[in-house]
Amino acid sequence: MTMQRDESPWYRQRWPWFLMAGPAVVIVAGVVTFWLAVSSNDGLVADDYYKQGLAVNQLLQRDHHATSLGLHADLLRSERNVRLLLAATGEMALPATITLRLAHPTRPGQDQDMEMVSTGAGFYDGKLSADLSGRWLVSIEDPAGQWRLQGEWQAGSEDPLRLRAKAEK
Repeated sequence: MTMQRDESPWYRQRWPWFLMAGPAVVIVAGVVTFWLAVSSNDGLVADDYYKQGLAVNQLLQRDHHATSLGLHADLLRSERNVRLLLAATGEMALPATITLRLAHPTRPGQDQDMEMVSTGAGFYDGKLSADLSGRWLVSIEDPAGQWRLQGEWQAGSEDPLRLRAKAEK
């Protein structure tokens, strides 16, 4: 009886490559995961979370003030142009400019702050720096920081967004 001996080198065999494939896939997956972790910013945790928590009462005072003035606003968008109609139930002098803040719920790098200029009769105009899609948190406030109005907006919607003060009585 003669034994047949395979004299080909190890790298010509099938089994060593099959056994090395699993660890190789794990190494590649680890490198890809590390690259994703380093290159993307989740932005969900604030460095000064304690200070932000203390500032909540100041923000609520602005909401209460907007409610007492009877403020409400309608926001319209046409591509990158934004028009806002601000009205109050009581007598109030409307400011010459207001700040519109668009905040993405999960990606703070896409947030936009825009100064809107009055064109008269409660209308304000502004232009977005980038096109929007998806859900956004919208707030407007006066330059002095006395009041603010808030709302949630689906950017693809054709309907105007009605902004109101979110103060609880």
